[in-house]
Amino acid sequence: MATRCRIEIDALRKTFAAPAHQGGGEVVAVDDASFRINDGEFVALLGPSGCGKSTILNMVATLIASNGGTIRVDGEPVVHGRPIRHVGYVFQKDTLFPWRTVADNIGYSLELAGVPTDQRRARVERAIHQAGLDGFGRFYPSSLSGGMRQRVSLMRTLIAEPEILLMDEPFGALDTHTKLDMHSVLLDLWENTRQTVLFVTHDLGEALTLADRIILMSARPGRVKQDFRVNFPRPRNAVTLRETPEYAELFSKVWHSLGEEFVKGRSE
Repeated sequence: MATRCRIEIDALRKTFAAPAHQGGGEVVAVDDASFRINDGEFVALLGPSGCGKSTILNMVATLIASNGGTIRVDGEPVVHGRPIRHVGYVFQKDTLFPWRTVADNIGYSLELAGVPTDQRRARVERAIHQAGLDGFGRFYPSSLSGGMRQRVSLMRTLIAEPEILLMDEPFGALDTHTKLDMHSVLLDLWENTRQTVLFVTHDLGEALTLADRIILMSARPGRVKQDFRVNFPRPRNAVTLRETPEYAELFSKVWHSLGEEFVKGRSE
């Protein structure tokens, strides 16, 4: 049986108008980018700052329009501004409602969907436990650490059970130890659900820890430079994985290619 393709990007292009004080004209952010993501794959989109990673993610999410090429989700072309029901998005910032408790933030999408109160409460309690937030259901975001807030944000998306998950550097602002903790949480949750994931990051260690594949973008204009297979066995331990020779070998290989793009970006 053929593997089902969930996200297909073909010859994608995105330009932005340059500010007048920079001479105006057109800035090409993404140019001729093409790749496919199959059902159940966890794919990291990696590259230097300004290479169009988040731009591609936002085009898949229908938040911004492309200037060329095509994006298909489950075989259907995406339409700018038309959300796709079974696609979830986790943003860089937690975007929690400060006036809602942890439980109410997590259950927000279920509330919008009209899920009965009893069912909603049970699903929220389960999500709180899965995220390691037992005892914090009645707390407000202002009382939580950054890592805990990000757990709430993650569960608010996952509780809607999206089949495809888009993540835009959700752990980028966290310190190293908190980030590793979030990697462990995400890996445990994903092992149980196996959604198709497109995860934007500038952190090579994060990409190697989480992903099945790393799609490496070139410096601007962003093009697909290489597609690396990450064959580390699952389930993975976010800490001990980094101590293995296999991790060190692949890190070195990808880092060399990524470093070439850092140099190109600085020379522009």
